[in-house]
Amino acid sequence: MPNINHTILSWARETAEISLENAAPKLQIKDGKETSAVSKLTAYENGTTSPSRSMLIRMSKLYHRPLLTFYLDNPPSIGDRGEDFRTLPDHYERAENAYVDVLIRNIKARQSLIRETLIDEDEEIKLSFVGRNSIDQDVQHITQTLREVIKLDIEEFRECPTYGDAFKLLRDRVEEAGVFVLLQGNLGSYHTDISVTTFRGFALSDDVAPFILINNRDAKSAWSFTLLHEMAHLALGQTGVSGAYAEKRVEKLCNEVASEFLLPSEEFKRFNLLSFDAETIREEISQYALSKKISSSHITYRLYRRGDISKGVWSELSDYFHQQWKNKQDKDKEKLKQRSGGPNYYVVRRYNLGALVGLIRRLTYSGALSTTKAGMLLDVRPLKVHRLFEINHSA
Repeated sequence: MPNINHTILSWARETAEISLENAAPKLQIKDGKETSAVSKLTAYENGTTSPSRSMLIRMSKLYHRPLLTFYLDNPPSIGDRGEDFRTLPDHYERAENAYVDVLIRNIKARQSLIRETLIDEDEEIKLSFVGRNSIDQDVQHITQTLREVIKLDIEEFRECPTYGDAFKLLRDRVEEAGVFVLLQGNLGSYHTDISVTTFRGFALSDDVAPFILINNRDAKSAWSFTLLHEMAHLALGQTGVSGAYAEKRVEKLCNEVASEFLLPSEEFKRFNLLSFDAETIREEISQYALSKKISSSHITYRLYRRGDISKGVWSELSDYFHQQWKNKQDKDKEKLKQRSGGPNYYVVRRYNLGALVGLIRRLTYSGALSTTKAGMLLDVRPLKVHRLFEINHSA
């Protein structure tokens, strides 16, 4: 097993605000004939002895830190969330907010190790677009930065048969630009699902290894918009978490950039509703949204902002499209239950991790990463790492 950074052991305990005396029994460290439990824990923290993997796992759970954190060169120096761009409603789930903290810590730990490894291997490439723009610039200026970086043929994007296919094309272009895009909406089980209200996306700004995390519990039709929203944050050089409600100035700006990228204002001017019948309006919006690979809810919002529909109609349409999505989601879950075996775990895992798998595969086979570290970066057991590599390599 690779050496851990013992200085991070004390940092993790202290930032969790747990004393040596309280931590030792919770970590199942017992007094010996000659050495107390506290002394044993102190020996781990000063580097005199090395903890076993099972002990590290207990520390990870007690201190609420990803296991990978203990292998970093230095403790993470940035706050857990960076900036909090969200406007949370009064009824949000506080437990879900705690899950967001754990999830973001995990992503930051991965980013730190990837960055360190790329620098150690002289493979770091500085991404000049990160932090290129400022919040005082207009939407068109920031949108142009993203177009230059992503190099997406918008018509090719729109011609994709499904929202999922369109997102994959956009994600590929973003990852080719040097950004790692992950999909995750819980801590590994449905018991820790995080709603879009609490967390929609996260951007980790860095000029070597920037990361974007998208809550895949959201509708697929919204993923592309969220990805571009978070790319706007990177262009502004911002690290932080975004939610469902955009009330802060920067969130509104990033929304407008994502919207302009996918559907330029000049083009949207040519779309006009042809009917006043509710059912026909819903159909017109749905068809137009699908043709542009943008969610129906977003088109509805832009119609409201333009003055084509009232706030009440916007609200009714939004509720309708949300219910349509929920119904489809329930049907998909039911179909999944009826299938024998379900989707292949490794295929799903690879998809959620994106380009990160290919990089870790290459760094592992070159000897830059141990299998243990690769497993922690991929969040799989070390023995399963090569299986994930094989799935990725043969796809």
